[in-house]
Amino acid sequence: MVFSSLLFLIRFLPVILLIYYVAPRKYRNFILFVGSIIFYAWGEPVYVLLILFSTVIDYTAGRVIGRCRERGNVLGTKLVVLCSVVVNVGALGVFKYADFFITLINHIPFVSIEPLNLALPIGISFYTFQTMSYTIDVYRKEADVQKNFISFGAYVALFPQLIAGPILRYKTVAKQLDFRKESIDLFKQGVLRFTVGLGKKVLIANQLGALWNEIATTEIASLAFSQAWLGAIAFSLQIYFDFSGYSDMAIGLGKMFGFEFLENFDYPYESKSITEFWRRWHISLGTWFKEYVYYPLGGNRKGTKRQMLNIGIVWALTGLWHGAEWCFVLWGIYYGVLLVIEKLCLRKILQKIPQVFSRIYTMFIVVVGWSIFSWPDMADGAGYLKTMFGFGQAGWNNHQTMYALLNYRTILFVAVVGCTSWLKKLANRYLPENTYRREVFGMLFITLIFGTSMACLVNSSYNPFLYFRF
Repeated sequence: MVFSSLLFLIRFLPVILLIYYVAPRKYRNFILFVGSIIFYAWGEPVYVLLILFSTVIDYTAGRVIGRCRERGNVLGTKLVVLCSVVVNVGALGVFKYADFFITLINHIPFVSIEPLNLALPIGISFYTFQTMSYTIDVYRKEADVQKNFISFGAYVALFPQLIAGPILRYKTVAKQLDFRKESIDLFKQGVLRFTVGLGKKVLIANQLGALWNEIATTEIASLAFSQAWLGAIAFSLQIYFDFSGYSDMAIGLGKMFGFEFLENFDYPYESKSITEFWRRWHISLGTWFKEYVYYPLGGNRKGTKRQMLNIGIVWALTGLWHGAEWCFVLWGIYYGVLLVIEKLCLRKILQKIPQVFSRIYTMFIVVVGWSIFSWPDMADGAGYLKTMFGFGQAGWNNHQTMYALLNYRTILFVAVVGCTSWLKKLANRYLPENTYRREVFGMLFITLIFGTSMACLVNSSYNPFLYFRF
């Protein structure tokens, strides 16, 4: 079940909202927990056991850490948090990376291991990181032990962000789990934010995805230089509107249930460096790796060489987090190398040159990066990149490019404008907050976007979420 499906919009969401608000406050976490399990089981009935297993393991780990701390057993707390991390990473490794490493091992002479061929549980990377953050935060004394299993289960399985984030660190929502206050104003904000995300996904990302699919399914040898760049730009815009749209919907749903989630995107395509880009893109993932990998490795506290090594480790893991494919590993290494170069010398240059050039540099790097990211088949990916850099076999331009530009010109223009903060600035200038004019415009906007999105969903079967596979 996905947020942009008719099943979710006209059945699941209205029913759970009704039950949630009719029920006494003391039962609301239980309703969220059970509702979230049903939501997950709709598409992954077998793997409900896995998410429940993770919930039980880390809930127990938190309680045991608390007991060990009360008794002054420092070694016990370390062993428990280590066991929690090993179990969580082990489960992630088995289901997501086992066949990848088996394939590597099978290159050794006389070694032949049968792949496990396990289906990848949806959202496993997200909820595994969440449960680990709880245990680690409790161990670090940055969060209190959660003694209510239902409240902890609601945190782990919270359906608004269960499948594709944003990743919720326990310490950022610990108080909200037990002491949140729902309100009409917060609910209105949630509806508006959810509708914006729905429009991003259905009205923009899906159309850009159709353009990308047209180009990606074209034989590599037939691709012209301009066609390859058009496809790369279309995918770059699609993945932004797809993922940021999902994050908007998750944040909006959170508000409807009284939660305030942290932002996950901050107009990343306006960045003036790669360092800045990764402070604005998928903020929750970057923050997680910074808090639980980069800083524990020493961060920048142990000299420049060690800092560069730490950046390399973090980005190798970031690439691998996205999937068990070489394209993701190379994508992580690509950004790791670029970030090291920026840290060592390039950042000072970027700060001195006109912003227009630093933004062009950043977007060039990002679009090339998404071209690496988008091709699991390394041979096809290499061929596509060769075409982008002028070494293709079909020349610089062709009529297919011009035809695609003509057909998709409106949605491309909307996407380019929509991925910047221009519209937000215009709205704040001409529709000030807490004014009647803004209220009326907001209602009209919600009605138009929601109605148009529903019409598109009724008439379209193309409605994937790119980050579900991660």
